[in-house]
Amino acid sequence: MKIAIYPGTFDPVTFGHLDIIKRASSLFDHLIVAAAKDNYKNPLFSLDERLELIQEETKVLGLTNISVEKFEGLLVEYASKRNAIVIIRGLRAVSDFEYEFQMFGMNSKLDSEIQTIFLPASETNHFIASKLVKEVARLGGDISKFASPNVAQKLLKKIKP
Repeated sequence: MKIAIYPGTFDPVTFGHLDIIKRASSLFDHLIVAAAKDNYKNPLFSLDERLELIQEETKVLGLTNISVEKFEGLLVEYASKRNAIVIIRGLRAVSDFEYEFQMFGMNSKLDSEIQTIFLPASETNHFIASKLVKEVARLGGDISKFASPNVAQKLLKKIKP
């Protein structure tokens, strides 16, 4: 069984993330969407809230070869424990590539058995970033083109208690 991991903070999960999930799930027997317990980005949503949102959103996709999990620590160690052979990374712009390429190099040195595949964002989602979605929501803008009504509702509730 070929297992891939699509890691991220997913704070919150957007249409861009869901696009990568759909496309990556078609390439592998099983796709693990792994939400990172992230300390340096200071996420708005708790890890449990992010996991719940991802589960709700991926359930709507109707894909049967996806699981949603949390992880902390080194990604390659987590991937190895889960018997994954590939790490999926989404790319929106050239600036993403530079950072992701550095991560690929580091991960390759840590575990050369685990490959990285870069999936470019589709043309309709290449500009969507969770950070920008949160900012638009904070400023009262319409985020319906970037995230589902479910995510939008929970995001608005979170930023305007």
